[in-house]
Amino acid sequence: MFDLVNRKKRVVQVILGLAVLPFMFWGVESYRSDGGEGYVAIVEGDEISRREYEQALRDHHERLRGMLGANFDSAMLDNFEVRNSVLERLIQQRLLQQEAVKNGFVVLDSQLIKTIQDVQAFQKNNKFSKQQYEELLRNQGLTPEIFESRVRQELLLQQLLDGYSENAITPSTIAERVQYLSEVRREISQSQIASDQFLSQAVPGEADVSAYYEQHKTDFDLPERAKVEYLVLSLGAVAKNEFVSDEAVNTYFSEHQSEFGQSEERKASHILISVSADAPEEEKQIARGKAEKILEQVEQDPDQFAEIAGEHSDDPGSAMRGGDLGFFSRGVMVKSFEDKIFSMQPDEISDIVETDFGLHIIKLTAIKEERHPDLEEVREQIQNTLKIEMVESVFGEIAEDFSNVVYEQGESLQAAAEKFELTIEKSDWITRDSIDPAVLSNENLLTAIFSDDVILNSRNTEAIEVDPDTFVSARIIEYKPATAQSLAVVRDEIVEKLKHEMAASMAVAEGQERLIRLQAGEVLDDVAWDDTQSISYMQPQGLDNEALRAIFRAEVDELPAYTGVVNPEGGFNLIQISKVVEPEPDERTTLENFTKQLQQMITQEEMSSYLAAIRQRYEVKIKQNSF
Repeated sequence: MFDLVNRKKRVVQVILGLAVLPFMFWGVESYRSDGGEGYVAIVEGDEISRREYEQALRDHHERLRGMLGANFDSAMLDNFEVRNSVLERLIQQRLLQQEAVKNGFVVLDSQLIKTIQDVQAFQKNNKFSKQQYEELLRNQGLTPEIFESRVRQELLLQQLLDGYSENAITPSTIAERVQYLSEVRREISQSQIASDQFLSQAVPGEADVSAYYEQHKTDFDLPERAKVEYLVLSLGAVAKNEFVSDEAVNTYFSEHQSEFGQSEERKASHILISVSADAPEEEKQIARGKAEKILEQVEQDPDQFAEIAGEHSDDPGSAMRGGDLGFFSRGVMVKSFEDKIFSMQPDEISDIVETDFGLHIIKLTAIKEERHPDLEEVREQIQNTLKIEMVESVFGEIAEDFSNVVYEQGESLQAAAEKFELTIEKSDWITRDSIDPAVLSNENLLTAIFSDDVILNSRNTEAIEVDPDTFVSARIIEYKPATAQSLAVVRDEIVEKLKHEMAASMAVAEGQERLIRLQAGEVLDDVAWDDTQSISYMQPQGLDNEALRAIFRAEVDELPAYTGVVNPEGGFNLIQISKVVEPEPDERTTLENFTKQLQQMITQEEMSSYLAAIRQRYEVKIKQNSF
């Protein structure tokens, strides 16, 4: 998908990133003396310390802040998925380091010196400055020894991954075929033979019902269930009881006014004609010619911008939304693109704008003016922030105390509820796989609830962290073990399932029979075709991969041609191919440029497979609930 955020593209550049300060290295040398602080994971015997993990979170936080600017919201980091992804990146780096050492890769001192001396941030008057080098490191809290150790590690990884990032080979015949398939279009219409129309004919026999029940008896077992009462101790729940003075609110507002302002945002749509900044001049001229034709079409009928974007834009992500890029503020898009948008009026259509990604035709669709709320509008928000700050430093002790109380007085939650001013809540029936209520859906908590100690001894569960700074303890108030259901109870459910399976089979048989007749040249008057669609692999118009493969595998020497696929939802889709639209010469990207793009895709796939493979070869243990 086209991404206007101006970032590095090559894998090695992403890994190395030497020219960016503050430094983004997640090296390990400076952390390995911190064994007393605990760990979050062990990779083949090598610990990833909690301190290293927390530093990685902070680095991730700062990168997002720098990239998103005013749109940055620190709350987006307070979820398991983000925290887990940061840990996975650390694990991946450890795996690659061990793999590099195992395969005998080394970094010469001369390589290290040259790499550091080539970093622009360390140069003065285009020459490496030792004074500037040491000063910049000092400002980042780093010593040359630690920094050089990290650079050496990154260079080691670069050597290992160069085999994937630099040596992808794509035969020209394959590139030509893939290029053709990505650009050729076929005009099709469909006729769906739905399974519903056969339901009245589907009558399962008693023997079929009995046989299905015997083969799938365990599928109809009622899982063990429980009703529980529980307490939720969270940072917010503790903080809400704190008192914040008006003076503190006023002071905070005066010192943090920039946090409450909403910078101007603009919403735009675009049409991208992709062409590389280093493409040959001939290719650039072809792209510009295409862009000029599209601009002329847009200017003649501005209301059709979305439809034209969907048909012609090379940005598949936004093309599906009519070119819509949503709202964004300054500092998010590349400069030339952004400067143009922030100089336009609503509904204005730009001339052709050139960026490193290609040529753009832009339509400004809306503006959100800059806004600065007054104190009363944000008073409650400030109060909540200050309350959180007041208890943040002691919440760890409170959580530990909570954990001790629910354990030591394990026959009831009442003592903990009274001590921490919490309300005991009650659930409906839940199972080991419940997702509602969300606070009880944590896997570790559900495992604890359905443990023998809690079931048989009627005890509280331990306090389990289900989200950052959110702990839950629960106890069972009613329990039912797993039970098998008789055929009499589930008979109607089985009959309904078999009816739909039989109806789907009838629809597929009917569709395949009609397809054979159509392919034989017979005209079927009772087939109602939908409106014609122009589809390609790049713009499938909602078709799934199976349908696309069938369409582009079909012989089209004589038109109309026919093919068909089983509908994943039941039934059969007949497909009529009425026209093949060959790529126009001026729309074809050069084979050389396309081959490069294809090689990049193959490289990414190979690298993903390699990383997945080494993850399987090494022992990785993650300390649950520690991150």
